[in-house]
Amino acid sequence: MHSALVSLIRNSKILRMRLEPARVTCLAPPLMKRLAASLMALLMALLMALLMAPAGAADVPPEVTLVGLFPNRALVSIDRGAPRILAIGQTVAGVRLLAVSSENAVVEIQGQQRTLQIGQAFVGEAGANAGAGQVTLRAEAGGHYFANVLINGGTLRMLVDTGATMLAITAQDARRLGLDYLSAPRVGTNTANGTSSGYRLRLDTVAVGGIVLHGVDAIVSEGGLPFGLLGMSFLGRTSMQRDGDTMTLTKRY
Repeated sequence: MHSALVSLIRNSKILRMRLEPARVTCLAPPLMKRLAASLMALLMALLMALLMAPAGAADVPPEVTLVGLFPNRALVSIDRGAPRILAIGQTVAGVRLLAVSSENAVVEIQGQQRTLQIGQAFVGEAGANAGAGQVTLRAEAGGHYFANVLINGGTLRMLVDTGATMLAITAQDARRLGLDYLSAPRVGTNTANGTSSGYRLRLDTVAVGGIVLHGVDAIVSEGGLPFGLLGMSFLGRTSMQRDGDTMTLTKRY
């Protein structure tokens, strides 16, 4: 330690003088105090930099833009980078491709899902998803909430409807999902468009964002529904919290 200080003092550009060993002994304690003060100032500067860094900066969600559509694949640009192809189920840089049609693609970022048409972009909200068991939805036109629902491996876009007793699927969507609903019990249904008939069945798996439920009762409607309804057979097993134009669903059981 003493020899290192001697070398530091002799080579210092600040102390432009030739020092004798005896004088070094006298000057070493003050120099050590200065070094300690400098180190303390450096540590304080580093600490302040850490404290002033934006909270959650490491969790900033990516931006994804839909560039093109292909069978079971989509061409996307992530964070305005070069376009790249994603296959259904593939995740790259925090962006997961859930579904593709001839007109749009469904992507997920940090538990938030959006249906994009070519040229549209989506940026997830930092901290909006608290992880498994939760999803945050944003109100769309008319203040309605829609969710991209994974049912038995397929994806449907459904209206969140607390007035619907059960999750409801159109017959067309049920056939696309490969559901064997015709062998299920036949029931009558009441919709906004009147009385209709359908089939009651139990779905093995229903997932919305980070929420995955098993054994969810559902109705396959033969008419009267323009799209599926995410009803209380699913929503009743979650807690719902609204904040402005966002709704957060949290799994209860």
